[in-house]
Amino acid sequence: MDPTFSAPRGVGGEYVPPSDKSITHRSLMLGALCSGTSRISRPLMTGDCVSTRRCLERLGCVFETEGPGAVVVRGVGVRGFREPRGVLDAENSGTTTRLLAGLLAGLPLFAVLTGDDSLLGRPMGRVVEPLRQMGARIEARDGGRFAPLAFLPGDGNLRPLSCSLAVPSAQVKSSLMLAALRAEGPSRIGGKIHSRDHTERMLRALGVGLETGREEIVISPAPQLSPFETTVPGDISSAAFFIAAALISGREILVKGCGVNPTRIGFLSAVKRMGAVVDVREEQSALGEPVGSIKVRGGSLSGTRIEAEEVPELIDEIPLLAVLGMFAKGVTVVRGAEELRVKESDRLAMIGRMAESLGARIELAPDGFSVEGPQKLRPGVVDPHEDHRIAMAAAVAACGIPGQVTVKGFECAAVSYPDFVADYRALGGAVA
Repeated sequence: MDPTFSAPRGVGGEYVPPSDKSITHRSLMLGALCSGTSRISRPLMTGDCVSTRRCLERLGCVFETEGPGAVVVRGVGVRGFREPRGVLDAENSGTTTRLLAGLLAGLPLFAVLTGDDSLLGRPMGRVVEPLRQMGARIEARDGGRFAPLAFLPGDGNLRPLSCSLAVPSAQVKSSLMLAALRAEGPSRIGGKIHSRDHTERMLRALGVGLETGREEIVISPAPQLSPFETTVPGDISSAAFFIAAALISGREILVKGCGVNPTRIGFLSAVKRMGAVVDVREEQSALGEPVGSIKVRGGSLSGTRIEAEEVPELIDEIPLLAVLGMFAKGVTVVRGAEELRVKESDRLAMIGRMAESLGARIELAPDGFSVEGPQKLRPGVVDPHEDHRIAMAAAVAACGIPGQVTVKGFECAAVSYPDFVADYRALGGAVA
């Protein structure tokens, strides 16, 4: 599918974004760990989250669809996974792979966790090494650096962990916290712990003893988790595409029912510095997660600078910052984003290719980029090489181009945003 995007009248209005991918992953996994039946309303059941569900099913967890937009999870308990008869395939999902590693570590079973070619090139040593320190027997390719990961049988228990994270990663942090639920005493995770905190919030809501300080997380073991009911909020990382589109269009947008977790709204802080007017209102909570509405309207955008300490809170939105920088007055700089080199693609390189395809100039660095605007972009054809966020960022760029942008293989967007085309049209854009 190679659709053509344009927005002669701009993009804006009111809408509800798709459900949060990160929270869906964690809700499914925590439901599997509970002793009893949990109910998850409005999960994102596409792409990576389907990979998580299928892996959990192979480990003995039962999922049932209940009415429109709800899933019932019949959990097996913290130590209840059964040995899978075949390989666990995470496909393209790094979240599935890293978090599931924490769930499998040390259990009395044998399992092999693998994925597609892209996932096999993504670093796993940062998860494997601390899990080995806890006593898990894990074999992996290239001395433990890359999947496939083979989990050898243990006795179900792990040693308490004490480690310092060298890279801020919510996936690594979450994997270690999930493993710590089966440790023989409290575990301590220090170092670069300031990244998305969905796992911390959800575990606390389930009654797990967890303390978060400025320098470390202390988590107590939990032999049993009680089942829960929750509704997955809208995904701010998905909403960001249409927030950026509205800013480029000079329109206003109201995003409703969206997660407004403070560790996820770094993009809103960035666009506010660029000149956007942003109003965030928290209205409710779901399993520890704040949910609310976001109103954004733009004006004259100016360039900004994103430093390394900001990157964990807007890692998924960096392609959008590159696009906004092309239309903003002055220089937009991103640094400390080397993690993008090992996403679904080398995302920094793909940002450069996208810019080149649209006639824009951008200077890439090993850990980011700089772009000076405003630039006059031209219609073009963008090949995202199956990276869903690059595909959607290219569609957003079309909102500021007098003409059309064709995005090759746009079906890859379904990994996180299956209804992107429908929402693009509903908010005023055209797709042919």
